[in-house]
Amino acid sequence: MIRIGTGYDVHRLVPERKLILCGVEVPCELGLLGHSDADVAVHALMDAILGALAMGDIGKLFPDSDPQYKGADSMKLLAEVIRRMFRLGNLDLTIIAERPKLAKHIPAMRESLAAAFGCDISQVSVKATTEEGLGLAGAGIGSQAAVLLEK
Repeated sequence: MIRIGTGYDVHRLVPERKLILCGVEVPCELGLLGHSDADVAVHALMDAILGALAMGDIGKLFPDSDPQYKGADSMKLLAEVIRRMFRLGNLDLTIIAERPKLAKHIPAMRESLAAAFGCDISQVSVKATTEEGLGLAGAGIGSQAAVLLEK
């Protein structure tokens, strides 16, 4: 059986926060606002996995009304989601950001995700794009993800 899921998330850029994407700290004067570490890429990825499993979204599993998730490491939350899934076929993740430039950080992001899934890096695609000054990415960072799970 093959299951496919998609996920999408957006967070606002603010001062005095670290910018964490795919578990990698990216140097930037701004970070993402959120209840956890606000790793928008991992949040979209978790939603894609949960969607493939028909288990809702991360808000259902890790509600922001629960104080135990305040400042939570999204990679640890991802580990919880991975425990619920079957075998990863592949994942495809797109990060939408006007700033900072992400190209040089993508190899580390792919390695971080491959390690989290315990899979070959060839199963992990991470891309970055801008919206050419249009849309949401001026004030924040968005991400969309797709996963293929095999049973």
